[in-house]
Amino acid sequence: MNTYFITGTDTDTGKTVAACAFVQSLVKREKNVAVMKPVASGCYWQNGQLVNEDALNLMQHSNTAFDYDRVNPYAFEAAIAPHIAATDNGVVIEKEKLMTAVEWFRQQPIDSLVIEGAGGWQLPLAPGLRMPEVVKDINARVILVVGLKLGCLNHALLSLQSIRQEGCDVVGWIAVQTGPEPMPRQEENLASLRELLCTQELAYIPYVPDWPEKDLTIYFRKHD
Repeated sequence: MNTYFITGTDTDTGKTVAACAFVQSLVKREKNVAVMKPVASGCYWQNGQLVNEDALNLMQHSNTAFDYDRVNPYAFEAAIAPHIAATDNGVVIEKEKLMTAVEWFRQQPIDSLVIEGAGGWQLPLAPGLRMPEVVKDINARVILVVGLKLGCLNHALLSLQSIRQEGCDVVGWIAVQTGPEPMPRQEENLASLRELLCTQELAYIPYVPDWPEKDLTIYFRKHD
């Protein structure tokens, strides 16, 4: 089973859009795809259960069906950093629980597991624990999502450098226009990203207001 981890240059960079687009691309290649949003804050109550909109979108685009608790083991209501939300709820986010959750999926009849992170790459989870440690230990391949806004060049370069310093394999990067108005000089910034990021560009996804209902695979670049 291939395991992919979708991270971003920051919060609100279009990770969910990119993750769902990537899931769509795998499904179109006739892969059995499972999804995870291991840690999520900003959740809401639905039928007596805390759920997260990002996790539900991922599940909508997957072609496998698993219980919500499998997809999102840690769900917090407050829209704040997950480790702070966890502390407020008397919860400790444990690496062992996250790794066990991933290992459970590896025992299922699936080809790929697409995991969407929270926030940026260096997300703290608990005292002495950051998300990169989990990603490395589960041997996931990383896709970096670059939100096209001011500062994205610096954020992208620093994130990519950090991913590699953690010893993780980088599949490539996806650029996402996060709002209806393009960032200033967006085409020039995209050109700079293509020059500076020494890894494969997988897709550029423009702003698509009703993206959950669209085929986003049309935005992926063709590679040999």
